[in-house]
Amino acid sequence: MPDELQLPAPPPDPLEPHPVLSTPHADAGLNEQLFRYVQLPPGKAWWLMFGLSLSLVGLLAVAVFVTFGWGVGTWGVQIPVAWAFAITEFVWWIGIGHAGTLISAVLLLFLQRWRTSINRFAETMTLFAVMCAGMFPVLHLGRPWFAYWLIPYPAEMGVWPQFRSPLVWDMFAVSTYFTVSLLFWYMGLVPDFASLRDSAKRSWQRMVYGVLSLGWRGSARHWRHHKSAYLLLAGLATPLVLSVHSIVSMDFAVALLPGWHSTIFPPYFVAGAVFSGFALVATLIIPARHFLGFEQVITGRHLDNMAKIMLVTGWIVTYAYACENFLSFYSGDPFEIHLAVDRATGHYALAYWVQLFCNCVVPQLFWSSRVRGSPIAIWCASILINVGMWLERYTIIVTALYRDFLPSSWRSYSPTWVDVSLYLGTLGFFSAAFLLALKFLPIVPVSELKELRVELLEHRPKGATPPGVAHRA
Repeated sequence: MPDELQLPAPPPDPLEPHPVLSTPHADAGLNEQLFRYVQLPPGKAWWLMFGLSLSLVGLLAVAVFVTFGWGVGTWGVQIPVAWAFAITEFVWWIGIGHAGTLISAVLLLFLQRWRTSINRFAETMTLFAVMCAGMFPVLHLGRPWFAYWLIPYPAEMGVWPQFRSPLVWDMFAVSTYFTVSLLFWYMGLVPDFASLRDSAKRSWQRMVYGVLSLGWRGSARHWRHHKSAYLLLAGLATPLVLSVHSIVSMDFAVALLPGWHSTIFPPYFVAGAVFSGFALVATLIIPARHFLGFEQVITGRHLDNMAKIMLVTGWIVTYAYACENFLSFYSGDPFEIHLAVDRATGHYALAYWVQLFCNCVVPQLFWSSRVRGSPIAIWCASILINVGMWLERYTIIVTALYRDFLPSSWRSYSPTWVDVSLYLGTLGFFSAAFLLALKFLPIVPVSELKELRVELLEHRPKGATPPGVAHRA
């Protein structure tokens, strides 16, 4: 008879129909379940998706080579639309990265247990999204080989960056956000790297994960320092949720242009960033939990809470749309009024109305508990939300530029193949990087799940058998 008999998970509590953890495994079983995909060789489906992603990365390389060789004239930008696809994608990717910081840092400080199974998905997504975003301001410079001029380095000529330029603000904001997010992500990975080191079957895996684990032995001293550093980084990362996208929004707000020169932009952009970020987290997690068999650790509770947050932030975005249009007419400025009317009836009206449908109407489905309980419905809605958020940034930028103060200079914008290739290429880069992380990193934080399991064990109802508790035969 085996030494240990794993009992099935207890029946669900009627007061909590979606438990935060429902696996019947103990610590050893969690290690085996969550590390299995990392230790097995990649399958055909992984190679197929990775190959498609690499083909898009090749397209990105071609588009970047053309941009470097022939300049931004190969894009669709012109006067008066000097900003278009590149800045649209920069703001979109930066916004997507905000959910990682919110889930990881803010929910950690507020002691939300449901973040535990999904925080590393979000953190990993954040890093790769910021990498994608960082490409576009450099490419948009026109002379990308002078991008280092944005950095305040000790130049012999005493030339310093122009600190009144929003481009310099973006450099500081994005680099700070990436650095803190990288440290926070790696800090959480250290205990799991040690577990992978101890359970690896190949010598090269033990060597690699041993180096990455930084000599972790799981002593009380190690855990004490780890917790202190983790909370410190969470405290540093939390203000970034508000500051980084507020700074990005100031690129527009400081411009004396109808539709941009508004104090509503910082909170408006932050809410939209959290909205689109949670949508992409849901887009990635739902298929991953199905194909990796993680339904017991990424439960309906996580999907339900993410849907609720998308509903709340969707309402904030809807309110911002209403305020934006109201202030245009309330100001009495003919240019503001013209812009508001032109967005709804002009050349880009289709993009505007699709944006409103995706960002205002689709999230209302989450009022229904049946929709929030359906992974397929949440997945489809999250894709539509990301489409709507991309169109929002596109509409904000292009409609404010293509009809400027002089009717004689009005001109419509349309992207070229280089614009489209850059966008598709960043999608491929993001997908390829995420697939590599999925294959070689523990994408669910095992050490934090074990800690959560102990907490649930200590706070279980009297007489209930918690998940992962083993009874001796």
